[in-house]
Amino acid sequence: MSILRLISIPLLILAATAGPVYWALPEGLGLARSLGIVAGWAGCGLLLASLLLMLREARLAQGLGGLERMYRWHHWAGMAAYVLLLAHPLLLAADAWPDKRLLAWQTLSPFNQGWPVWLGWLALLLLMLGLAVTFERRIPYRIWRWLHVGLGLGVLLGLLHLVMLGIEQPVWPILGLAAFFLGWRIVREDFGLAARPYIVQAARPVAEDMVEISLKPLGEAIAITPGQFVLVAFFSGPTFRGCGEFHPFTASALGAHGEIRLGVKALGDCTRKIQSIEPGVMARVQGAFGNFMTERAGAPQLWVAGGIGITPFLAQLRAGPLTQQTLLLYLYRAEADAAFLQELQALAVHDPKLSLRAVATGQTVPDLNTLLPVAGDLAQHDCYLCGPPGMVAGLRKALNERGIAPRHIHFENFEFR
Repeated sequence: MSILRLISIPLLILAATAGPVYWALPEGLGLARSLGIVAGWAGCGLLLASLLLMLREARLAQGLGGLERMYRWHHWAGMAAYVLLLAHPLLLAADAWPDKRLLAWQTLSPFNQGWPVWLGWLALLLLMLGLAVTFERRIPYRIWRWLHVGLGLGVLLGLLHLVMLGIEQPVWPILGLAAFFLGWRIVREDFGLAARPYIVQAARPVAEDMVEISLKPLGEAIAITPGQFVLVAFFSGPTFRGCGEFHPFTASALGAHGEIRLGVKALGDCTRKIQSIEPGVMARVQGAFGNFMTERAGAPQLWVAGGIGITPFLAQLRAGPLTQQTLLLYLYRAEADAAFLQELQALAVHDPKLSLRAVATGQTVPDLNTLLPVAGDLAQHDCYLCGPPGMVAGLRKALNERGIAPRHIHFENFEFR
């Protein structure tokens, strides 16, 4: 990743935070009150940056280093903003606490100050709810997504709280940007206005609880390269009941006329429904995202795939012969889970630069140290990892222990909750 992309998000967050703080920097006030004011404005700036980083726009993601990186910073900025905004009223009250405890309580209590303070507390409660939902993995995705909107509503109410206190500059520009980012995400992305129409041409089972779906564009096709993923929502057909939710899927093959093939494994309620999808079902596709394999160097490579993680490597192999020596280590639990195994074996036979090692690991976590090549055999290699988060974390650790520098270890995370 280039230096410009590497520093783009930190610079964006710094600018969004430093601007309001510089404008509102207090003079002649007590330390606690000054810190409370700074914390409030810094929290507003962080929330504005967090709203921008939740947008799923392909060009924006490309410029900022990828959608996964944007979401990681989105969560960090949101949590930091919550801490600062929670400290904001406490620091304001602390300014009066040593001498006038009743005044400190009145500073916090909405019962004595009316609607402006009520709005502030309501905004803080919505932010707390949204943050709590972020860490709750058992909530169904559809419900989680709409509860998460509470974070955006909390931002708007918090800014209205400032307006009602008589602070209009620079609140109105910040409020306008926050509403714009939130509306952009809901209308263009959650409701699919930015997505393009496709139709399911075919669907075939390729392993237990896994299907490969062929999509044909009904208009202009999206631009996508092997290794990238798209966000897709499948709708209802004659007998198929779609989810209507956008989920990330990596392309397993790309056609000459914009066709896309996707490997979908049953990992949740929606993807389990998709296993019974039929030709003729309408879909909307947004993207493409990711730079997992778009900037490969000419060095020898190690690819490690776990289960459904084989799809980006398969798309690369289907695109044509390799240009560098590559070892593909394909891990799966049992033969029934080994999607595309016969095709991979045939590709390895016909491509002299591809070496395939397929390993059935069973139900237990495999010993990665016995499966990976020794340190000497990995010298000067670039390593690409795709699979369950636990497997990727274990592989990164094992590769680091073999002396592989982090810049030579590439992986993609599709966890966007």
